[in-house]
Amino acid sequence: MDNPDVESRIVDVFEMRLADIDSVDLAQLLALSIAVQWPHRAEDWQFMRSIGRGVIALDEIGRALGSAMWFPYSDGFAAVGMVITSPRLQALGTGQWLMHRVMAECGGRTLRLNATRAAYRLYRSLDFKREQTLFQCQGEAIASDAAPAEAGNIRVLMEADLPALIELDAAAYGVRRAGLMTGLFHQSRSFGLFRAGRLETFAMCRRFGRGHVAGPVVASCDSDAIAVLAPHVAAHEGQFLRLDTHRATGEFRDFLARSGLALFDAVTTMSLRNDVKGAFLRGNDQPKIYGVVSQAFG
Repeated sequence: MDNPDVESRIVDVFEMRLADIDSVDLAQLLALSIAVQWPHRAEDWQFMRSIGRGVIALDEIGRALGSAMWFPYSDGFAAVGMVITSPRLQALGTGQWLMHRVMAECGGRTLRLNATRAAYRLYRSLDFKREQTLFQCQGEAIASDAAPAEAGNIRVLMEADLPALIELDAAAYGVRRAGLMTGLFHQSRSFGLFRAGRLETFAMCRRFGRGHVAGPVVASCDSDAIAVLAPHVAAHEGQFLRLDTHRATGEFRDFLARSGLALFDAVTTMSLRNDVKGAFLRGNDQPKIYGVVSQAFG
């Protein structure tokens, strides 16, 4: 490349360059995720671009062969996702090139991501540390009887509930994600559990991939999480439904199994410079993330 401001490198037998992810057509991004058998629709890609930032690796004729995105929730924290390299480039250092660019753009932020088995060694080489396992549960939803939360009122959330939802998510996740929660709220149906007029638990559900995905689900205990997730399961009975959770066992996981959401895959949640303390180690009476937004958003 003749322009010194464009970052490029020789990969295999051709030259590649990095560009802003907003500069390419959605069709190119969709083709990239299809190449690695990820279920994202064009609409899913567009929503991620509206929330986060990213880079795309292009070859000499403008074909997209790699991507990486990051979602800066605060000045000190970002989630990293949609790190994809074309299958023919996966052993040629393209993923590391993309990640170095992301890490440079994120500065000194704490970074969190969910690593597939194929990418785990890459992130370890970049000094990311393992936190825990994330279980991808999905299948054809089966409505089942779920006992209602004790002394709680469950209803569909409205716009006026959004500020309380944002704060409850922040208490559970460890970082305030106002932009993401607002965007999700406007494309989701959400159920909330109220006690004494206060929002204590919620579950969101939206179109994604092959059908619908539930998440985030925020609750302080299994029974509350089940109570707000059950209406989504019933609403999508006979349809494809997915939820990704860090819960390995317990009443909540048993409910997922009864509801047709069987374990499909598992990835590893990892972090770099983790200054967000306690997000995964909260007490029984504190809000916790029972279902993540998605593997990309965390």
